[in-house]
Amino acid sequence: MKRYVSRISPFRNFNFFWLNSSYRNFGSKATEDLINGEEFNDKEKGNRVSDMLIDSFGRKHNYLRISLTERCNLRCQYCMPAEGVELTPSPQLLTHREIIRLSNLFVTSGVEKIRLTGGEPTVRKDIQDICLDLSSLKGLKTLSITTNGITLARKLPVLKQCGVTNLNISLDTLVASKFEFMTRRKGHHKVMESINAAIDLGYNPVKVNCVVMRGFNDDEMCDFVDLTHEKPINVRFIEFMPFDGNVWNFKKLVPYAEMLDIVTKKFPTLKRLHDHPTETAKNFRIDGHTGTVSFVTSMTEHFCAGCNRLRLLADGNLKVCLFGPSEVSLRDPLRSGAGDDELSEIIGAAVKRKKGAHAGMFDIAKTANRPMIHIGG
Repeated sequence: MKRYVSRISPFRNFNFFWLNSSYRNFGSKATEDLINGEEFNDKEKGNRVSDMLIDSFGRKHNYLRISLTERCNLRCQYCMPAEGVELTPSPQLLTHREIIRLSNLFVTSGVEKIRLTGGEPTVRKDIQDICLDLSSLKGLKTLSITTNGITLARKLPVLKQCGVTNLNISLDTLVASKFEFMTRRKGHHKVMESINAAIDLGYNPVKVNCVVMRGFNDDEMCDFVDLTHEKPINVRFIEFMPFDGNVWNFKKLVPYAEMLDIVTKKFPTLKRLHDHPTETAKNFRIDGHTGTVSFVTSMTEHFCAGCNRLRLLADGNLKVCLFGPSEVSLRDPLRSGAGDDELSEIIGAAVKRKKGAHAGMFDIAKTANRPMIHIGG
């Protein structure tokens, strides 16, 4: 692994990277401790979440989603408008070093999990180096990727070496022709190859995200559940959510109660598992199945009370709620020379403004927001 990593990463020596003169003076004691190699008390570090990440409702945000790019090699109808989207010019997107700098601030403040999203994160050329440097952050426990799986099979062995611990692979149909209709591209077989490659590499579970839409794939739900019989797959059925340009319609929504009924009729031994308070999904197991089944019920039974997630968009904007229009730029103060203390104040103020719950699906559908491909799905 050392031989391979040294070939792919210009920042393979993490201490050298942080000693770079232009990034040395961050301002916070936690960062200086990291630079100087001082050891933290692991127990205290694992339990600590700074005030910067605690909102006015007492929710502790130890999970950061980072969108690496707005580009994607698919054109999914529920994610991107038919006419496409205007992409942010490259100079306005966060660079590798800016991503690591901000990630370090979040991790030293209590973030334990980072998920990389897009667009499609694997189309970013330096994703391997980014993963390697993120996985080197002291205190980070989980590095995940949400991907459409088109190029994942050939990249995954390296990404695993670079520290990727968890995978979510999006797949909304098991029928190749329907896949091409929904994504406006070919590639169904490549996604299936990626799922099997992830299993072969030991990922357990391999999470498969399926957005359920009435009249399109609701008749395939039990076929997806069959995938969990012999393989360590966690199928996650997701309620259809409104975003700019995806032509959301309440009639397309298959609510959680109906999805649960569909699955239970064929699999009567479906049993609810104990979920962590911050879990976004309702999780189930079926007798005799290796894998599991989950339901993400953002629309009909929201889980806002346990929300522990923040989103850093590819252009450097911080979004504290997936469905809220409010954003604050971290890129601009970062490029203006802001230190960690100033950035922490900006982040903390945004987190404190986070609402107790989203507005509800009908109000969300009428609220201006970005397309999902900009936000990071």
